[in-house]
Amino acid sequence: MRHRKKGRRLGRFSSEKNALMRNLLTSLFKYESVITTEAKAKELIPVAEKVISIARKQDINAIRRVSGIIYEKEVASKIFSSTDLFRKESGHFHVYKLGVRQGDGAPLVKIALIK
Repeated sequence: MRHRKKGRRLGRFSSEKNALMRNLLTSLFKYESVITTEAKAKELIPVAEKVISIARKQDINAIRRVSGIIYEKEVASKIFSSTDLFRKESGHFHVYKLGVRQGDGAPLVKIALIK
């Protein structure tokens, strides 16, 4: 039974889900917005907030931890060089509902980074 298990499985094994989250995180910080399904967005936002809170420390350990999560080095350095992310504790993202996907009816949202 699946009682009291946190998070969504998203129809994947845990390693596949971790790779999906890392890819979405990289795209989110690279392009400053990403369009995805609502379930993936609800899983992605706490992870992205955690990455920003790690990066706020601005020490060598934070650089190593963020670089281990984000796939591209340029994107990781962009996170550390952006001063807009460190102005507030949380609430760095807007979620806009876009409707449903035509193929399967999955609800789509756009996650955008607040400047």
